[in-house]
Amino acid sequence: MVNSLYAKLAAVAALLLVVTGRFASTSWGADATSVDSVDRDYSADLPRIPALSPTEAPQSFEVELGFALEQAAVEPEVTDPVALDFDEHGRLFVVEMLGYSENAKEMLGRVRLLEDADHDGRFERSTIYADGLGWPTAILCYDGGVFVAAAPEIWYFKDVDGDGQADVRKVAFTGFGTHNVQGLLNSFRWGLDNRIHVAVSSCGADLRRGNQPDSEPLVLRGRNFSFDPRTLAARAESGASQHGYFIDPLGREFTCNNSNHIQQIVSDDADLSRNAYLQAPSPLRSIAVEGPTADVFRVSPVEPWREIRTRLRAKGIVPGIVEGGGRPAGYFTSATGVTIYTGDAWPAEYRGNAFIGDVGSNLVHRKTLASQPDDVALVARRATPGREFVASKDIWFRPVQFANGPDGNLYILDMYREVIEHPDSLPPVIKKHLDLTSGRDKGRLYRVIRADRTAEQQREQFHRRLPGDATTAELVAMLAHPNGWHWTTAARLLYQRHDPAAADELRKLLDDHNAPIEGRVLALYGLQSAGELDAPALIETLADAAPQLREQAARLAGCWLRDAANAESKSRSGVEQALISLADDPELNVRYRAAFALGDCQDAARMAALAKIVKRDAANADMQVAVLSSLSHGAESLLHELVADNEYAATPAGRAFLAEVARQIGARGDQRELASLAADVMAARQRKQPIANEILVAALRGAGGQAAEVRRQLSSRTEAIEPLIGELVAAALQQAVAADPDVAARVAAINQLSMGAFDAVAPTLGELIAPDQPQEVQSAALAALGQFSEGEISKPIVAAWRGMSPALRLQGAELLLSRAATAAALVAAVEGGQLTSRDLDPSTIQRLKTHADAAVRERAAKAFAASASTRSEVLAAYSQALELEGNLDHGRELFRKHCAVCHRREGYGTEVGADLATVLTRTPEALLVNVLDPNREVDPKFIQYNIVTVDGLTHSGVVSAETASTVTLTGAEKATQTVPRADIDVMESTGLSLMPEGFEREIDPQGIADLIAYLRSEL
Repeated sequence: MVNSLYAKLAAVAALLLVVTGRFASTSWGADATSVDSVDRDYSADLPRIPALSPTEAPQSFEVELGFALEQAAVEPEVTDPVALDFDEHGRLFVVEMLGYSENAKEMLGRVRLLEDADHDGRFERSTIYADGLGWPTAILCYDGGVFVAAAPEIWYFKDVDGDGQADVRKVAFTGFGTHNVQGLLNSFRWGLDNRIHVAVSSCGADLRRGNQPDSEPLVLRGRNFSFDPRTLAARAESGASQHGYFIDPLGREFTCNNSNHIQQIVSDDADLSRNAYLQAPSPLRSIAVEGPTADVFRVSPVEPWREIRTRLRAKGIVPGIVEGGGRPAGYFTSATGVTIYTGDAWPAEYRGNAFIGDVGSNLVHRKTLASQPDDVALVARRATPGREFVASKDIWFRPVQFANGPDGNLYILDMYREVIEHPDSLPPVIKKHLDLTSGRDKGRLYRVIRADRTAEQQREQFHRRLPGDATTAELVAMLAHPNGWHWTTAARLLYQRHDPAAADELRKLLDDHNAPIEGRVLALYGLQSAGELDAPALIETLADAAPQLREQAARLAGCWLRDAANAESKSRSGVEQALISLADDPELNVRYRAAFALGDCQDAARMAALAKIVKRDAANADMQVAVLSSLSHGAESLLHELVADNEYAATPAGRAFLAEVARQIGARGDQRELASLAADVMAARQRKQPIANEILVAALRGAGGQAAEVRRQLSSRTEAIEPLIGELVAAALQQAVAADPDVAARVAAINQLSMGAFDAVAPTLGELIAPDQPQEVQSAALAALGQFSEGEISKPIVAAWRGMSPALRLQGAELLLSRAATAAALVAAVEGGQLTSRDLDPSTIQRLKTHADAAVRERAAKAFAASASTRSEVLAAYSQALELEGNLDHGRELFRKHCAVCHRREGYGTEVGADLATVLTRTPEALLVNVLDPNREVDPKFIQYNIVTVDGLTHSGVVSAETASTVTLTGAEKATQTVPRADIDVMESTGLSLMPEGFEREIDPQGIADLIAYLRSEL
């Protein structure tokens, strides 16, 4: 058997060697372009790769030393498994996605019930539990049935009569997107809060209850969601998972996407959404030290179709992203199923490790996770240099998901397909030779075990006590079980049964300082879910010796304080005081959660606590966000406390934070807050603090279109404010134009000019954007002009345009394009001959052509029509660059002039566009296409969006972050605009890359050759 398998693998390898050898002879040779074509028949180059039988497959694996794989189920008992869940009796429910990747309408998907009747670890009994589904992707057991994701619905199935087939079929939720087979909802997880948490993925949702199709939807874009399985109450959650999401025993959330193999979600949507004026960054944090698209070490040969596609893309023959620098493999391209091992069958050092599949490379990757004293996020590191935890020589091995099992081992779901790829990513010239359904009749479930497991250990694992028939007291005891599956299932059953008798047992476990921390945390949340978490228990837990428990208690304290039932509680002050005391906690993560929870306190002392946290953790950006989120009310009190601290207010971190608080106050426009700010400004002036003027300017800037009203409010509260503004503007006018070598002082003065009347300051600002001024001064003058709503701001900008540097032109374009009137003025300057199309960079022209205002779009299309060329014409004209010898030094100059606004190399430029880390291995052909035809196929991460606000401003860029309350767009020079969702009138995609077409107007073929030489050079 083994000899025949090796012969089979050798034959496949030899076949691929012949094919890839043919590739090598034509890949980049002189005749390659004439050989490769969309009209060529590639059938001879795309041989079918035979599958390995279930008995042959295990020999194809390389498994980490000390471990082995065993089959729990194989076809025909299971086919195309993509998700599974064990019920409390050890029965295994498996989601089968037979319709992948193009056959959703055939409704081939189903749920299979597997049973291991003889407890030997092999599931020999198989029943179709439910069928008739399109693309099912997730499952979770509850109350004798299962919730199943099958977009656009989440179903609930239940077998009532005991025949192993579902009799109940109900739509719990509907409205999930289906336009991308690799962006469907997935990964149901039971949370600490006893809710089912769901990865919504890129298709998003307009979520409604199944029985309420006409209700107002919960819009989910860039966010996950959770629901109460008992009531179906749903809420948005932080995160933007693609396929893979996991909650560890301490409530830390992890996710992944194709090219970012492990991320952590560091903040909660419910906390961020409290403050409508918070400009919060994305809650997602990439935590792998090796980077998002880290190298992987596959042992399987690269599929011929992947080799051919990469070659055709690099040459520009077919559209598509040339990833990995033109390499078809060797890095994460299809990361999926991130799962934390919580079992008890492996050595202790593996507990808490993360496991991620890469289905395109036929492997399972392992990461160790560790905390950092100065960061709220963990750090993930490759566990084994140069090799993977599991890797197969068989290209059919597709590890799409993982699960912790009742036996304490990790299970691998192997979809076992000949081809796993998004059908739209396969060029027709290749796709017609592939069978995307090949393997629909196959599938394997593997169990990863210790290689030294004894027969007695095996017997114990498959005969251990399960929670299904446990009493309430026994279930509570199982919360402290050494196996993660047991404690999670016990928590679910306790919530499901809702037995009042559980409360006393949960309190005993919570108070047991010798119990495992995981069990004590679950006891805490069990009490909270049952409505039995009283103030004394919460106060005591907030002071517990275990920091993990204090952290979770702080989270729940915020929920307790937010509950309307506790608004008038006599115990409220005790809870608030316990929270306030956490400002001095030695653990960063405890202070972090306390900073969020303090936002729900009423006690005035909360501001002193927040101030203490801000000053202690001044360098921690996450902590600053947590504090700012807690300022939905009382921002003026924190400002007052911190401004009074001269030492803190004079530090760079302090000045930046205070300016942000003042900005929020100005944006909110609350009379009481503005009155307090005005008083603080005057008091700081008396103390001769520079921060006084800065917070006044920040408040007026934050007011945006309401600046005049905010100014009036400030002046009405403190009479001295208006004369002060007049004095500041007068002094600023003098300082701004002074022949002073202190550029920073001039910039600070220019920032204050936006407080003046437009007619009074516009002439000076126009002079300050002249080319004889330092660039910092010009930039500040442009920003100051942008604070005015008058359409006349376009006149000085257009007049100075030709003397501006490329970076300043981008800034000026951002300003002018933010309003329809000023965008039209820029087009008019081209129409009237004041400017030419060559005076505008390609990105500005593209943005004018895709502007949110229809009239601007139409005029721009006509104004720039003469300069347009088809991309194929441009590529043909510039193909000669591939034959020219490049000059590295000149290429560096060109990069810094034209590319550094969105890319970074040698420490120069900004990182907005695609990462250039892999550019050394990218082919010249690939780079030529990337530069001159950037819209051939756009990576969704770099699609340009337009946002129009309710006051008529337009912002443009890639969506770099979304939270409950804001959307952040990032453009050239890494300029960001964070827009409150409440201010968004329209948000729409242009469908185009942030990198514009038209680069050929800026550079000739020799320049392209020089640029390519620089980009591919080893520096």
